Amino acid sequence: MRALLSTASGGPETLVMGELPEPTAGPGQVVVAVKACSINFPDTLMIVDLYQFKPERPFAPGGEIAGTVEAIGEGVTGFAIGDRVIGLCGNGGLTEKVAVAAFNCFKMPDAMSFDDGAALLMTYGTSIHALKDRGHMKSGDSVLVLGGAGGIGISAIELAKAFGGRVVAGVSSEAKADIAREAGADEVVVYPHQPFDKDQSKAVAELFKTAASRDGYNIIYDTVGGDYSEPAVRSIAWEGKFLVVGFPAGIAKLPLNLTLLKSCDVCGVFWGAFAARTPQKNHANIAELFDLYAAGKIKPRISETFALADAGTAIARLGDRAAVGKLVVHI
Repeated sequence: MRALLSTASGGPETLVMGELPEPTAGPGQVVVAVKACSINFPDTLMIVDLYQFKPERPFAPGGEIAGTVEAIGEGVTGFAIGDRVIGLCGNGGLTEKVAVAAFNCFKMPDAMSFDDGAALLMTYGTSIHALKDRGHMKSGDSVLVLGGAGGIGISAIELAKAFGGRVVAGVSSEAKADIAREAGADEVVVYPHQPFDKDQSKAVAELFKTAASRDGYNIIYDTVGGDYSEPAVRSIAWEGKFLVVGFPAGIAKLPLNLTLLKSCDVCGVFWGAFAARTPQKNHANIAELFDLYAAGKIKPRISETFALADAGTAIARLGDRAAVGKLVVHI
């Protein structure tokens, strides 16, 4: 079967079209005929051996798919041949068929397209876990979302608004500011590009503080890291939650005295481990996402779609932080 393969460590330009043997459904697995696969930040890391999981080569990137069930393994219940599903496979999504653990698959609502399904789980699954389980968000909270025009940032904005929050989005350009506003942000801060010296860092903190409510942000949702994290923490409210979601701009180094002065919590958000350790809680979150989707309160913003042979271009675009919203590959 056709697949876009990583045969050696390297950037997206090293990916090549090739063939893989068709998968079989092992115990606890289903085989999904892939219709769409979205691109996520782990795909940019896995192909250069910088992700925590290193698949044996050759492998196909792509960890988030939508398609139809083609085969069912021993011990699997709740699925039938032909079911429309979305699933998390870690890697292997940029192929025609992939075997997926049944507990990582979810039946799609009838009204959901394969494109939307492929773009839902990793972003909205992360954000609902971050805001509810780690940030303990409540109606009326003030939320700052860094990286507010990316797929995961948009999901955080939409969910924070659905949960009754006031949302400020941080973005790096006026064009991205428009995207964040369309997603529902009440206010947008356009921050300069790093690196920041001490004075520049404090100036960015003032931008965040000015946009905040009087007492600062109850929750800061940081999908960016780098030099942006410290000025964000400077704008946090007393006993606020700083959610560490990702760091494409680099791993931040925070002065811990700031956490003492604000009596705030720094909370790691590792949705994949949460889903594996507490699948019932994760399934409840995903069911809530389906309800919010049906109510029109959330919808993945898909900015571009690609053919399988062009998926390397999508991975490059995401790695260069040039993507707005989600990128989806049609298989």
